[in-house]
Amino acid sequence: MKRVYLYNIGMLALLLAVMLLASCMSDKGKGNEWKLVWEENFDGNEIDTTVWSKIPRGGSDWDNYMSSHDTLFNVGDGNLILRGIVNTILPNDTAPYLTGGVYSKKKKTFGLGKLEIRAKLNGARGAWPAFWMLPESGPYPDGGEIDIMEHLSFDDFVYHTVHSHYTLNLKEKIPNQGGRSPINLEGYNIYTLESYQDSLVFYVNNNSSERFMYPRIETDKKGQFPFADHEFFLLLDMQLGGSWVGVVNPDDLPVDMAIDWVRFYEKQE
Repeated sequence: MKRVYLYNIGMLALLLAVMLLASCMSDKGKGNEWKLVWEENFDGNEIDTTVWSKIPRGGSDWDNYMSSHDTLFNVGDGNLILRGIVNTILPNDTAPYLTGGVYSKKKKTFGLGKLEIRAKLNGARGAWPAFWMLPESGPYPDGGEIDIMEHLSFDDFVYHTVHSHYTLNLKEKIPNQGGRSPINLEGYNIYTLESYQDSLVFYVNNNSSERFMYPRIETDKKGQFPFADHEFFLLLDMQLGGSWVGVVNPDDLPVDMAIDWVRFYEKQE
């Protein structure tokens, strides 16, 4: 019996050693899975115009109040601040509100890999801040649209959504094109998009257990997964009002968001 007992103890010790080694190898693999290849820390006193441009005004809900006025932008203390305000500063501009946003169009693009954005959102009725991506070239929506984060008013969660010819023009509903994640309203959150040949994965604060994944599927319908076929530029913008978020309460303004950093990683070979 003593020999059997010692044998069992020895086997248990061997098993624990193997498990520990496997754990260490697994942790090592996880640590080397992604390689940081680019980052923007907003460490200066102004926007880096080699990477970012101010978003011009357009005719859509998301950009119809965009302005390049300096009041809407600030770089300091390692953050980019983007604001939405009541328009009391441009008397010749008939827009009731003004918003600030930047994008990397024609300057910096992103392909397959992991994109992370650390930011603090502040609520206001009708506020609609967003981090999202559009293809550098090609007609919309054939190349797709990737909405990493959209926040509405005072919600304690954010939306993740994809758009394409498949979802918008063909109005296909499978697979589900959107999900949402909880956020900390009082502080900074990290918004993550992982882009692969066969899927897009979204989550917040490294909580991959509460994630939204949009997969490539077998289908005879056109344009279901264009996201691996293009380079995308990034948009970071404060938006106000529109058919989705609803009316703005001017008493809640000004509103802003602070973007601490943007990082892009590629898979290790």
